[in-house]
This record gives sequence, structure tokens and C-alpha cells, in this order.
Amino acid sequence: MQPEILLIEPMMPPIESSLDAAYRVHRLYHAEDRDAFVARVAPSVRAIVTGGATGVRRELVDALPALELIAINGIGTDAVDLQQARDRGVRVTTTPDVLTDDVADLALGLLLATARRICVGDRFVRNGAWRRRETLPLAQKVSGKQLGILGMGRVGRAVARRAQAFDFQIAYHDLRAFDDLAYRYEADLTALAAGVEFLVVAAAGGPQSRGMVDSAVLDALGPRGIIVNVARGSVVDEAALVAALLEGRLGGAGLDVFVDEPNVPEALWSLDQVVLQPHRASATVETRIAMGELVLANLAAHFAGQPPVTPVV
Repeated sequence: MQPEILLIEPMMPPIESSLDAAYRVHRLYHAEDRDAFVARVAPSVRAIVTGGATGVRRELVDALPALELIAINGIGTDAVDLQQARDRGVRVTTTPDVLTDDVADLALGLLLATARRICVGDRFVRNGAWRRRETLPLAQKVSGKQLGILGMGRVGRAVARRAQAFDFQIAYHDLRAFDDLAYRYEADLTALAAGVEFLVVAAAGGPQSRGMVDSAVLDALGPRGIIVNVARGSVVDEAALVAALLEGRLGGAGLDVFVDEPNVPEALWSLDQVVLQPHRASATVETRIAMGELVLANLAAHFAGQPPVTPVV
């Protein structure tokens, strides 16, 4: 008998086909009455497959008595209660490494787009302003500037490697300094922000990092400073960020993540110094397939009685 799994959100078609071939898949996102759907399938569901941003609610985990595994299609675990999983003896897996390059690429893309006002220039051409010989304000130079990175995990390091090609002077903040990194370590985040022109947020989400980029950090970054967030919206105090941008205390922001997705503060929509993305740093065909294949590998290992390939819990 095929193991039964609960699929919280859609995946790439080839991955879903592989899931259907190996498992009995219950698609929660198709259910009109989710509570009734869960009540019907709950006794037999042994695994959940979900996205990093979506995660899984505590109440849903509690409702699945046979649950053995939560396979996250992403690297974020802040939307899953890991302690609850430990208490239940439920394994949790993620898809590390395979999305690192895409996330780092988008971080640099957001920085370039924000500083050089690429989206503003695009609109300038499309709405006929260039043809009308209107004037477009000058942008901000990128190369050779001071770059700060919050979080020197896989993504932060990948950002730093790319940043070297722009002759950035790189500094970072993390829980500790890393002996294998030649970049300058700054133990105080506010001091890091005060000493750089650009700040890339690549720290893991969760209670330990919630709101750590606060108004003091944003003020230290300053009216010509730019923040880029490809981590989790919760790492930045969003209300403080909006206020700093509206009041001109912060120069710009390139944002892929938000506190209450998909609800992006409307105050940001009309700001030329802000570039917005719908949480799609890993959204390339190649990476989403690779992520899905790692989800499949974790499921296959677990149901074969082997340790998961990329466990978190």
C-alpha cells in the first residue's frame, strides 16, 4: 500500500507526477472545505509536503496522528514549529544548497535594480517620458561601495562571492566570526549598518532574529543607504522600514520577503526607491525542479527506513 501524504501547495508538474507515482497524494490546496478534508484524510497521512514560507500550522500537525515527516520545499523553517515536531517524534527536512545560487543572484539583482533605479528607468521608457525628452534623476553608483551582510550562512557567503566582482568592501554580522572568512566581522549590527552603504539581509528567520533590523539599524544605514532582504520578512521591523523610507531616513530597499505575505504594505507600492518581488528568489525552473527532487529524495529515504537526506529535526 502506498504511503499517504498531504500536499499543502502545488509543486512543479514533474515533481507532482513523481509524487503521484509513489504515494497517495491528498492535495489540501484543492479542498473547498479544508477542515472537512483534513478530518477525512487525517488518520492515514504519514507525511506533509509544504513550502518554506507556507509551513504548517500547529493545529494541522496535531490533527494528524500518524504523521512521521514534514518535508519542506525550501530552506526556511520558521513557519514550522520544530519543537512540536521534536515532541511528536516527527522528522523535518529542508532543501538546502540547491537554491543558494538563485537567492544570491536575486539579492545582487535587487541591489542593482534599487541603486541604479532600473525599474524606474523601465517605466520612464514605457510611459513615453524619454520620447517626450523628460528628465530622469541620476542613480547611485554600485561598484566599489561598502557592503554589509547580515547572516553568513550559505546564502550570505554566496552573496559575498558575487559581491567581490563588484569590488565591494565586505563586512558581515552573525552570531560569531568565522575563521574561514577574510571579510571584516562586526559584532554589533547597528555598527555594521553605520559603516556600509548597502546591507543585504540573509539571516535565518524565526524568534531569534525577529525584528533585529530595527529603526536604529535603518537610521545607521542612512538616507543614502539601501537594504536588500532575501531572508524572511520577520527579520526586519517592517513598520520601521516603511517609516524610514517615507521619511527619507533610508535611501532605498529591494525586498523579496514581507511579514504578512502576500500582503505588502501599500505605502511601498508607489515609492521609486523601492523594488518589490513576490517572494520568488528561488523561482527558476531549474532550482524548483532541484528542490522538488530533494523533497522526493527525503520522502523516499524515510519510507525506505533510512535517515532523511537533509534533516533539520
